Amino acid sequence: MATRESSGRVLNALAQAVPWLLGGSADLAPSTKTHLAFEGAGDFQPADRSGRNLHLGIREHAAAAVANGMALTKLRPYWSGFLIFSDYAKAAIRLSALMEIPTVHIFTHDSIGVGEDGPTHQPVEQLAGLRAMPGLLVFRPADAGEVVETWRVVAALRHEPAALILSRQALPTLDRSQLAPASGVARGAYVLADAPAGGPGLRVILLATGSEVAPALTAREELAADGIGARVVSMPCWELFDRQPRSYRDEVLPPGVKARVAIEQASTFGWDRYVGDGGAVIGMHTYGASAPLKQLLSRFGFTPERVSAVARERVAAAEAQPPPHRTEG
Repeated sequence: MATRESSGRVLNALAQAVPWLLGGSADLAPSTKTHLAFEGAGDFQPADRSGRNLHLGIREHAAAAVANGMALTKLRPYWSGFLIFSDYAKAAIRLSALMEIPTVHIFTHDSIGVGEDGPTHQPVEQLAGLRAMPGLLVFRPADAGEVVETWRVVAALRHEPAALILSRQALPTLDRSQLAPASGVARGAYVLADAPAGGPGLRVILLATGSEVAPALTAREELAADGIGARVVSMPCWELFDRQPRSYRDEVLPPGVKARVAIEQASTFGWDRYVGDGGAVIGMHTYGASAPLKQLLSRFGFTPERVSAVARERVAAAEAQPPPHRTEG
């Protein structure tokens, strides 16, 4: 299920329990899955203002500004659009952070996964731009479970806006009986799958968000078959992770493990502080292209095979480093 789809289901369930949760889209509700479809939700109209679905028009800045205004009245508003068009709303998003109001900005079609629509509609630098904004929590969940937990965090916010970054394409729902619970979203990042027990131990960490978490898990299995213990860390919200105590952050990303690979279908900007000098980032260094999704993933290196190959390179480089010089007294 695409995370835009699971988010729409959570939103509809939540809105039925929270009458003051309402919003709309920049003329994209069928695509962003933000239409409240339950009985009684209705449309906000000039002659009938009881509806909770707002038709905000193709004007992203105004849509975000309207949502901000509603947040100031203590409603819980959201608005939505494609991530590529978040640039048009940037000033209003920034104001929501500056004013410390809990506006929910929902962005779908989050990557080159848009496919044939091509580079004009494939966001690259937008995610890094949102993360650079002080006071804004940016979530890019990996599956339906993380979407649920994202909304659990967002629903409790009172003085912070949030941006939800959601996929157009279907993503696998992760088997939580074999993996860590999605409740780890509340801490920003968590160990989703560790190096196999009884193996050679942890030698490389794979960090990913959103649609890249599943291929990271597959790469972990490939590495295990080669005798390389790999940990997969899901990092849906950098801002929340950075707030965690140093002890937790070091538990998730042990300082002694220098071989690290981050995977994300976006600009690599910012990942260096998590992968360090001994790490690598598989990300976007150019604009995208117009092609079917599978061809794009292969062309830009977002495949388990590419992830495992880079991980092997990082392990070899890290383990080839001489031990620190020690002087005996």
